[in-house]
Amino acid sequence: MPPHNLTFTVTGAALLWVGWFGFNAGSAVAADGRAGMAMTVTQLATATAALAWMSSEWMVKGKASVLGIASGAVAGLVAITPASGFVGVTGAFVIGIAAGVLCFIAATSVKKMFGYDDSLDAFGVHCIGGIVGALLTGVFNVKDISGVDGSLLTQFYGVLATLLISGVGSFIILKVIDLTIGLRVTEEEEREGLDLSLHGERVE
Repeated sequence: MPPHNLTFTVTGAALLWVGWFGFNAGSAVAADGRAGMAMTVTQLATATAALAWMSSEWMVKGKASVLGIASGAVAGLVAITPASGFVGVTGAFVIGIAAGVLCFIAATSVKKMFGYDDSLDAFGVHCIGGIVGALLTGVFNVKDISGVDGSLLTQFYGVLATLLISGVGSFIILKVIDLTIGLRVTEEEEREGLDLSLHGERVE
Protein backbone atom coordinates (compact mmCIF):
# COMPACT_ATOMS: atom_id res chain seq x y z
CA MET A 1 0.00 0.00 0.00
CA PRO A 2 1.19 3.58 -0.61
CA PRO A 3 2.36 5.64 2.38
CA HIS A 4 -0.36 7.25 4.48
CA ASN A 5 1.16 10.68 3.98
CA LEU A 6 4.06 11.25 1.58
CA THR A 7 4.75 14.68 3.08
CA PHE A 8 5.36 13.03 6.46
CA THR A 9 7.59 10.46 4.75
CA VAL A 10 9.80 13.13 3.18
CA THR A 11 9.86 15.14 6.42
CA GLY A 12 10.91 12.05 8.36
CA ALA A 13 13.64 11.20 5.83
CA ALA A 14 14.94 14.79 6.01
CA LEU A 15 15.05 14.65 9.81
CA LEU A 16 16.94 11.36 9.63
CA TRP A 17 19.40 12.81 7.12
CA VAL A 18 20.21 15.83 9.30
CA GLY A 19 20.25 13.85 12.55
CA TRP A 20 22.56 11.24 11.07
CA PHE A 21 25.39 13.77 10.92
CA GLY A 22 25.41 13.85 14.69
CA PHE A 23 25.32 10.06 14.74
CA ASN A 24 28.22 9.46 12.35
CA ALA A 25 30.40 12.53 12.85
CA GLY A 26 29.51 12.85 16.53
CA SER A 27 30.70 9.31 17.24
CA ALA A 28 34.25 10.65 17.09
CA VAL A 29 33.46 12.76 20.22
CA ALA A 30 35.87 15.32 18.79
CA ALA A 31 35.86 18.16 16.29
CA ASP A 32 38.77 16.91 14.22
CA GLY A 33 39.59 15.90 10.66
CA ARG A 34 38.23 12.39 11.03
CA ALA A 35 34.88 13.71 12.28
CA GLY A 36 34.82 16.17 9.40
CA MET A 37 35.47 13.39 6.90
CA ALA A 38 32.78 11.24 8.53
CA MET A 39 30.32 14.09 8.00
CA THR A 40 31.45 14.63 4.41
CA VAL A 41 31.16 10.98 3.37
CA THR A 42 27.78 10.71 5.10
CA GLN A 43 26.45 13.54 2.94
CA LEU A 44 28.00 12.21 -0.27
CA ALA A 45 26.93 8.57 0.17
CA THR A 46 23.38 9.53 1.14
CA ALA A 47 22.88 11.84 -1.83
CA THR A 48 24.48 9.31 -4.20
CA ALA A 49 22.31 6.47 -2.89
CA ALA A 50 19.15 8.59 -3.32
CA LEU A 51 20.11 9.28 -6.94
CA ALA A 52 21.08 5.64 -7.55
CA TRP A 53 17.73 4.38 -6.21
CA MET A 54 15.88 7.03 -8.26
CA SER A 55 17.78 6.04 -11.42
CA SER A 56 17.17 2.33 -10.84
CA GLU A 57 13.47 2.96 -10.31
CA TRP A 58 13.36 5.10 -13.43
CA MET A 59 14.99 2.38 -15.54
CA VAL A 60 12.84 -0.46 -14.15
CA LYS A 61 9.46 1.26 -13.76
CA GLY A 62 9.74 4.09 -16.27
CA LYS A 63 9.40 6.82 -13.65
CA ALA A 64 11.04 7.95 -10.44
CA SER A 65 9.18 8.64 -7.20
CA VAL A 66 9.72 10.81 -4.15
CA LEU A 67 9.17 7.73 -1.97
CA GLY A 68 11.99 6.00 -3.86
CA ILE A 69 14.34 8.94 -3.36
CA ALA A 70 13.57 8.98 0.38
CA SER A 71 14.13 5.21 0.58
CA GLY A 72 17.41 5.56 -1.29
CA ALA A 73 18.57 8.27 1.08
CA VAL A 74 17.89 6.04 4.09
CA ALA A 75 19.72 3.19 2.36
CA GLY A 76 22.71 5.47 1.88
CA LEU A 77 22.66 6.56 5.52
CA VAL A 78 22.59 2.95 6.67
CA ALA A 79 25.37 1.86 4.30
CA ILE A 80 27.79 4.70 5.09
CA THR A 81 27.44 4.34 8.87
CA PRO A 82 30.00 1.52 9.35
CA ALA A 83 32.32 3.26 6.88
CA SER A 84 32.21 6.83 8.19
CA GLY A 85 35.53 7.71 9.74
CA PHE A 86 37.20 4.98 7.67
CA VAL A 87 36.64 5.80 3.98
CA GLY A 88 37.23 8.80 1.77
CA VAL A 89 35.27 10.46 -1.00
CA THR A 90 35.76 7.64 -3.54
CA GLY A 91 34.55 5.04 -1.09
CA ALA A 92 31.53 7.19 -0.23
CA PHE A 93 30.47 7.41 -3.86
CA VAL A 94 30.87 3.67 -4.48
CA ILE A 95 29.06 2.77 -1.26
CA GLY A 96 26.23 5.16 -2.15
CA ILE A 97 25.79 3.74 -5.64
CA ALA A 98 25.95 0.14 -4.42
CA ALA A 99 23.50 0.79 -1.60
CA GLY A 100 21.02 2.62 -3.83
CA VAL A 101 20.98 -0.06 -6.52
CA LEU A 102 21.19 -3.18 -4.34
CA CYS A 103 18.69 -1.96 -1.75
CA PHE A 104 16.25 -1.06 -4.53
CA ILE A 105 16.55 -4.58 -5.94
CA ALA A 106 16.14 -6.14 -2.49
CA ALA A 107 13.14 -3.97 -1.56
CA THR A 108 11.32 -4.61 -4.83
CA SER A 109 12.36 -7.67 -6.84
CA VAL A 110 13.69 -9.87 -4.00
CA LYS A 111 10.72 -9.09 -1.74
CA LYS A 112 8.33 -9.88 -4.58
CA MET A 113 10.18 -13.09 -5.42
CA PHE A 114 10.06 -14.49 -1.87
CA GLY A 115 6.78 -12.86 -0.86
CA TYR A 116 7.82 -11.92 2.67
CA ASP A 117 5.93 -9.23 4.57
CA ASP A 118 8.12 -6.19 5.15
CA SER A 119 6.02 -3.04 4.92
CA LEU A 120 8.90 -0.76 5.95
CA ASP A 121 11.51 -2.59 3.83
CA ALA A 122 13.64 -3.08 6.94
CA PHE A 123 15.37 -6.07 5.35
CA GLY A 124 15.83 -4.53 1.91
CA VAL A 125 17.11 -1.19 3.19
CA HIS A 126 18.66 -1.80 6.61
CA CYS A 127 19.94 -5.36 6.37
CA ILE A 128 21.19 -5.18 2.78
CA GLY A 129 22.40 -1.59 3.20
CA GLY A 130 24.26 -2.51 6.37
CA ILE A 131 25.90 -5.51 4.72
CA VAL A 132 26.94 -3.44 1.70
CA GLY A 133 28.45 -0.73 3.89
CA ALA A 134 30.19 -3.12 6.24
CA LEU A 135 31.82 -5.14 3.46
CA LEU A 136 32.87 -2.12 1.40
CA THR A 137 34.44 -0.55 4.49
CA GLY A 138 37.03 -3.33 4.26
CA VAL A 139 37.61 -2.53 0.60
CA PHE A 140 37.75 1.29 0.70
CA ASN A 141 39.29 1.86 4.13
CA VAL A 142 41.87 4.67 3.98
CA LYS A 143 44.58 4.18 6.59
CA ASP A 144 45.42 7.89 6.65
CA ILE A 145 41.85 8.54 7.80
CA SER A 146 41.11 5.56 10.01
CA GLY A 147 44.58 4.84 11.36
CA VAL A 148 44.11 1.10 10.76
CA ASP A 149 44.44 -1.34 7.88
CA GLY A 150 41.24 -2.45 6.17
CA SER A 151 40.32 -6.12 5.84
CA LEU A 152 37.44 -7.43 3.74
CA LEU A 153 37.73 -10.82 5.45
CA THR A 154 37.41 -9.29 8.93
CA GLN A 155 34.35 -7.31 7.79
CA PHE A 156 32.86 -10.48 6.31
CA TYR A 157 33.25 -12.34 9.60
CA GLY A 158 31.65 -9.42 11.40
CA VAL A 159 28.68 -9.47 9.01
CA LEU A 160 28.21 -13.23 9.52
CA ALA A 161 28.32 -12.89 13.30
CA THR A 162 25.83 -10.01 13.22
CA LEU A 163 23.43 -11.93 10.97
CA LEU A 164 23.61 -14.98 13.21
CA ILE A 165 23.08 -13.12 16.49
CA SER A 166 20.35 -10.79 15.18
CA GLY A 167 18.65 -13.60 13.24
CA VAL A 168 18.43 -16.02 16.15
CA GLY A 169 17.54 -13.25 18.61
CA SER A 170 14.80 -11.86 16.37
CA PHE A 171 13.35 -15.33 15.78
CA ILE A 172 13.08 -15.95 19.52
CA ILE A 173 11.52 -12.53 20.20
CA LEU A 174 9.01 -12.89 17.36
CA LYS A 175 8.03 -16.39 18.48
CA VAL A 176 7.34 -15.14 22.02
CA ILE A 177 5.23 -12.27 20.68
CA ASP A 178 3.36 -14.61 18.34
CA LEU A 179 2.54 -16.97 21.22
CA THR A 180 1.35 -14.16 23.49
CA ILE A 181 -0.32 -11.22 21.75
CA GLY A 182 0.17 -12.34 18.13
CA LEU A 183 2.15 -10.87 15.28
CA ARG A 184 -0.57 -10.20 12.74
CA VAL A 185 -3.67 -8.06 12.49
CA THR A 186 -6.55 -8.98 10.21
CA GLU A 187 -6.50 -7.84 6.58
CA GLU A 188 -9.46 -5.58 7.30
CA GLU A 189 -7.62 -3.92 10.21
CA GLU A 190 -4.54 -3.48 8.06
CA ARG A 191 -6.52 -1.79 5.28
CA GLU A 192 -8.33 0.43 7.76
CA GLY A 193 -5.00 1.45 9.25
CA LEU A 194 -3.52 0.50 12.60
CA ASP A 195 -3.88 4.03 13.99
CA LEU A 196 -7.65 3.69 13.74
CA SER A 197 -8.16 -0.05 14.28
CA LEU A 198 -5.80 -0.43 17.27
CA HIS A 199 -5.73 3.05 18.80
CA GLY A 200 -8.98 4.66 17.67
CA GLU A 201 -7.06 7.64 16.32
CA ARG A 202 -6.75 9.18 12.89
CA VAL A 203 -4.04 11.50 11.55
CA GLU A 204 -5.17 13.63 8.65
